[in-house]
Amino acid sequence: MNLLPYELYTDVPPDATDVFAAVIDEVATGYSESSGGAPSILAELPLAVRHRRGNSALYSGQSFLETGTSWETVLVAWTGEIINYDARIAAQVAAATASAGNHAAPVMNEFKLTETEQTKAKSLLAEAAAKSGSTIAPVFLYGGEQGRWRAYAEQVLWPLLHYILGEPSDGIEEKKWWLDYVKFNEAFADKICEIYKPGDIIWVHDYHLLLLPQILRQRLPKAYIGTFLHAPFPSSEYFRYLTKRRELLEGMLGSNMIGFQAYSFSRHFISACTRVLGFESTSASVDAFGARVAIDVFPIGIDADRVQRDMDTAAVRENMLAIRDLYPGKKIIVGRDRLDSVRGVIQKLHAFEMFCQMYPEMVEKVVLIQLTSPAYAHSAKIEKKVNEIIAHINGTYGMLHFTPVQHYPQQVARDEYFALLRVADLALITSVRDGMNTTSLEYVVCQRDSHGPLILSEFTGTAGMLTDSIMVNPWDSVGVAKAIHASLVMKPERKAELEAKLYKHVTTHTIQAWVSQFLSKLVSTLASYDHSHMTPVLDRPLMHTKYMSARRRLFMFDYDGTLAPIVKEPSAAIPHPRVLDALERLASDSRNQVWIISGRDQAFLEQHLGGIYRLGLSAEHGCFMRRIGSDCWVNLTETFDMGWQKDVIDIFQYYTERTQGSFIERKRAAVTWHYRRADPEYGAFQARECQNHLENTVTSKYDVEVMTGKANLEVRPRFVNKGEIAKGLVHEYKDVDGTATTPDFVLCMGDDSTDEDMFRALRKVDSLDQDCTFTVTIGPSSKMTTATWHLIDSAEVIKSVGELVGLADVAQEMGSGVVHETRLL
Repeated sequence: MNLLPYELYTDVPPDATDVFAAVIDEVATGYSESSGGAPSILAELPLAVRHRRGNSALYSGQSFLETGTSWETVLVAWTGEIINYDARIAAQVAAATASAGNHAAPVMNEFKLTETEQTKAKSLLAEAAAKSGSTIAPVFLYGGEQGRWRAYAEQVLWPLLHYILGEPSDGIEEKKWWLDYVKFNEAFADKICEIYKPGDIIWVHDYHLLLLPQILRQRLPKAYIGTFLHAPFPSSEYFRYLTKRRELLEGMLGSNMIGFQAYSFSRHFISACTRVLGFESTSASVDAFGARVAIDVFPIGIDADRVQRDMDTAAVRENMLAIRDLYPGKKIIVGRDRLDSVRGVIQKLHAFEMFCQMYPEMVEKVVLIQLTSPAYAHSAKIEKKVNEIIAHINGTYGMLHFTPVQHYPQQVARDEYFALLRVADLALITSVRDGMNTTSLEYVVCQRDSHGPLILSEFTGTAGMLTDSIMVNPWDSVGVAKAIHASLVMKPERKAELEAKLYKHVTTHTIQAWVSQFLSKLVSTLASYDHSHMTPVLDRPLMHTKYMSARRRLFMFDYDGTLAPIVKEPSAAIPHPRVLDALERLASDSRNQVWIISGRDQAFLEQHLGGIYRLGLSAEHGCFMRRIGSDCWVNLTETFDMGWQKDVIDIFQYYTERTQGSFIERKRAAVTWHYRRADPEYGAFQARECQNHLENTVTSKYDVEVMTGKANLEVRPRFVNKGEIAKGLVHEYKDVDGTATTPDFVLCMGDDSTDEDMFRALRKVDSLDQDCTFTVTIGPSSKMTTATWHLIDSAEVIKSVGELVGLADVAQEMGSGVVHETRLL
C-alpha cells in the first residue's frame, strides 16, 4: 500500500483571522523561503489527522488482518502530500498573489516537517491507528513539490496499464519522474528493512511500488514477499512501449507470488515476462533468475458487512427521502466514475443519448445521476467533452421542469453515496478498461431489497466475478441503450433472481475472503518451493588465498553465458579481448590446467580460442577434445553410430518450417535446434512439441538424449556429457613433471543445466578437497543449483579470473551488469 488511511494537515482554527492576515501579508510583500517555498507562517500551524477518502476495500482488508486474524500486522505507507493550508487560506492567498502581481505563486504543498514535527506526526498517526487496533509505520518523503512522488506512477504507468499511449517527447521529464519513482520505492524498502524480522511476510500493493519486491530481495534475500496489482495489466504488445519495461518486470519478479484481479491480466504479465525478459513460464508461474515466481488470480471484494451497516443508518434514510423528493416518479440511473478516458463516462453519455433517441416515451421517466471525481491525470479535453455531451442531451431532451442528466463533478459524503445507491433503479458502469470496480459490488449490496439491475462493461475486471450482471460493450451505444431499456422494464421476478445471485457472490467473495485466499496461497507457495535457497556470492579473497597456496590447479569454464553473455545470434558471441588476455595469462602458468568445456563446435572454439597456448578445449559438451599443448582433436564418439542424426534433422526441419526465426545447427556429434529469434511463446510451445516428438521416436531407437538449453534443443549421444568430462580431467590430472596426481585447487564455472552435471560430478570425487574446490554458477543468488557459489554475470566472471592473474582493471573495461534481484508488513 502506498498511502496511509489518514492524512496529515495543518489545523487552522475557524477564528484564525490573524493567521489569514499574516499569510496574505507575506504573499503580498514577498513570501519567505524558510519553509521550502511556502509562506513561513504555515510552518507554525498545529498538525492534525483525519481519515483519507478512497481505497475503502484495501483499508478494509488491512482492518480485517488487524482485528479478524492472528497476524501481527504493520502498515507501511506513505503519508501522502501533507496538506498545509486551509481552503479559506488558499483562496485568499491566490487573491493576494494576483493583486501583488506575483506571477510565481507559492506552491502550497511544498512543505517539510522538522524533526520535532515529524515526531508529533508519528504520534498523531499512531493515536489514530490505535483506535482501530492497527499499527502503522509512516514513510515521510520530502524535496520540492510533493506530487513528484506520484508522477511516474500516475502519469506514465497508470495510463499505459489502461492501454493509453502518451505522446512522443524528449523524455527529460519522464527521466526525472523515473528517478523519483526509484527513490519512492527505496524509501519504502528502507522503512521495511528498519522494522523487518526474519519470518515476516511482506505484502506489496499496486503499481506505485513495482520495484519494491526486487529491492527487498536484494536487501533481504530470504524474505517472503507477495505482490498484488490492483490495476489491469496490459498486453505485452502495449507494455513493451515502456522504456523501463525490463526494470519494472524484474522489480515485480522479486516476489515469491504475484496476484492479479483477472486471469487475462495474469496471462498478459506472463507473456510480457517471456517476450521482454526471455524467461520460461507456465500458465501459473515464471522462472525468474533461477527461482519460480507463482502467478495467480485473486479478484478483490468489499467488506459487505460494513457496507450493510453503513447503508442502513438514519442519515442514509434521510438522504434517500431527499433524493426521491427531487425526482418523484422517475427511474433513477446512477453512475460513479473518475473523470478519465478509461472509465467510459463519454461512452456512457453517448449510450444514454441513444437511449433517449430510441425510446422517446421513456425520456421524461428516467434521470441519469452521474458522479465524477478528479482523474489521476487531469484531462481538460475529456472534461470539456463530457460537459458538451451533457449540455447537448439536456438541451435536446430536457424541459423547464426536467433535466435528464444530473452531473455532480465532486466527492459526495458517504451517507449521500449509499443513499443514491439504494434509491437507484439501475447502475450503469461502462468502463473501457478497469481493474476492479468496487462501486458495482457496493451497488449489489445496497440493492438487497430493491433488486435494481446492474449493467456492467465486459472490459472491467469485475465482469469475471459478476457474471449475472447485464454485460455490455461500452463502444456499442445501441447495445447499451437496449440494455438500459430492458433493465428498466424488466419484470420484478427476474430482477430478484439476478440480484439474489449477485448478492450471494458479493457477500461470500468479500475482502476478508480475498485477504485469506491470497495469504493462504502465498504460504502454500512458500511451502511448495524452496525459496530460502540462496547461493552465496563467490568469496574472491578466499579463492585467491587458496589459489596462491596451491601448486596443482584445474580450471573448467563454460563459454556461452559464462565467458561471454548470451546473445540473439550465436555467431555474435565472440570473446572480449580482456577475456582472451585473462585466459592467456592463466594458461601460461605451468601450475594451471585451463579448459573450456562448451557446447560450441570445434570450428568456433578453434577460431576464437585456439590461439591460446596451453588451453584445453572440449567441444559439443565433451564429444571432442583438444588436449593441452596439442593441435589435434580427439573424437570421443568416433565408434558411435551417427545414423540417428538424419532422423533428428528431419524432425527439426519439420518444426523449422513452422516456426519463423528458428534454425538448425548441425555439429559433428550433435544437432541443435535454435528458436531464440522466434516468437518466445510460440517458440517455447513448438520446442515442447518437438521434444515430445523426439522422445517418442528417436530416443527410443538410439542411445541419445534430448537436452533443453536456453532457447534451444540439442540431441547428442547419451554417454557424453560435461560431468563425465569433469571427472575425467580430475582423474587424468598430471603434475608438471608428468606424474599422476590430484589437483589441490579446482575452479569450475557455468550457467546452465549442462554445467550442473559438472558441479554434481565434482562433489562426488572423493579425492578432491572440497574446501579448495570452487563450483560457481552464473546467475542470481536465488537460482536453484548444486554449485557452492554464484556470480551475477560474465563480467563478474572475468573480473574474478582477472584478479587471480593481476588484471585488477578488467571490471572497468568489461563493465558489470546488475541483475535486480511471522508478521505481515
